[in-house]
Amino acid sequence: MSFTILKEEEFTSFIEKCKEHSFMQTVSMSNLLRKRGFETKFLGWKSNNEITVAAIAFMKHLTGGVRIEINSGPSYTNESDLKSFYHELQLFAKKQGALELVVKPDDTYQTFEIDGKPTEPEKTELISTLTDLGYKFDGLQVGYPEGEPTWHYLKNLEGFDETSLLKSFNKNSVRNIKTALDYNVIVRKINKGEIPEFKKIIEETGKRQGFEDKSLDYYTDLYDAFGDNADFLVAELDFEKSLDHINSKLTSLNPKSKQYEQQAQKLNKQKQIISELKQKINTEKILLACALILYTQDQATYLFGGSYTEFQKFSAAFLIQYHAMKCTLKRNIMSYKSLDKFVF
Repeated sequence: MSFTILKEEEFTSFIEKCKEHSFMQTVSMSNLLRKRGFETKFLGWKSNNEITVAAIAFMKHLTGGVRIEINSGPSYTNESDLKSFYHELQLFAKKQGALELVVKPDDTYQTFEIDGKPTEPEKTELISTLTDLGYKFDGLQVGYPEGEPTWHYLKNLEGFDETSLLKSFNKNSVRNIKTALDYNVIVRKINKGEIPEFKKIIEETGKRQGFEDKSLDYYTDLYDAFGDNADFLVAELDFEKSLDHINSKLTSLNPKSKQYEQQAQKLNKQKQIISELKQKINTEKILLACALILYTQDQATYLFGGSYTEFQKFSAAFLIQYHAMKCTLKRNIMSYKSLDKFVF
């Protein structure tokens, strides 16, 4: 049994055998981190010459030493080898002259219903495995410590299709998604040249919600590093197509229906909103919201997104989440993770 530095090919082959793993523990993320000035190492534990534990460690050289972090890892096929891996990791860090060694495992400490009711007991052994070796536990935190949430919202997509998926959301989310569809809001992937417009939406949202946006280089580097495993999504309103959509619905109404007047009034109000906004903006299309979705072989992650305050009446942010989950199903991925609960 031994602690070792793995080749990229060894790490990739192993990670594909694991039941699940985070996008943070992928070669794509390693490539991104290297572009961002970090050194990365593929670390592993071998038992009988077979890899049973592996992780990407990223290292930042500081004055007087280095900071080493494993984020959302390690991944493993034999849990009993974790303690040995963590012990040898400490020795590795010392040899590297580490000023700090940080480990942020991807294991689920406890699962809850959406209302906060626990569905299982706390897995305290996940903490004691590390503290018994001398690691310091920072405590169960809330909010965004170091810019990262510790609470994740998971949706199991097993057994859903497009219709049943929509029905599975809470009533508020269903209403908002239908509102966006009523206006014929379109969700699409952007190309690299459109990233500055994507970033503008995140910037506006960050100012409103109090978080710091990433640099433009970060987004373009991520776009290159993740390729097809990243969807930069925007929700867009094409004024003419929206008006055509509403007019078509008006034409299809049955004047003899008891709901005719109410339905026609609602559609005409929507036409008025679109027409007034088109005149005010004086463009053919506008972007309403955006989101970044990252994929691994077994999970999709809604990493972050944003929307313009003045366009929130179109509920585009809800439609993006719904669209992202449908894309996840098309990839035959059955687990969707969000760092925000609003659509659940």
